[in-house]
Amino acid sequence: MVRTWKTWKKRTPEFRQRALKRMQEESDLGLLAKEFSVCVRTVYRWKEIQLLGRVKPAREPKPPEKKLEEEIQRLKQSLANRTLEVDFFKGALQKVKARRQRNTATGGAASTTKSEE
Repeated sequence: MVRTWKTWKKRTPEFRQRALKRMQEESDLGLLAKEFSVCVRTVYRWKEIQLLGRVKPAREPKPPEKKLEEEIQRLKQSLANRTLEVDFFKGALQKVKARRQRNTATGGAASTTKSEE
């Protein structure tokens, strides 16, 4: 079945209510789906909605405090990662400076040459 605007328009709440009333009379949902020109899965979904007495529960939005706490935790983790990076580069810079001081004090070659191998 090709879905067109007309077939889509048929699926109004009133259309579903008629289908649900018919569903109580008809035990074969496959035949009911053909009768209403809808997919069998749609009929089963309507039946499930009818049994639950409501539409599928929507996801509850997180309270603003929870969202803020999650953002704070994410930012704390990001700050900790950046602090580790800065500490690593500070240590590497100190090692390079110390090497340069040793090499320039004795008049040796610069630390960037390959003569140290």
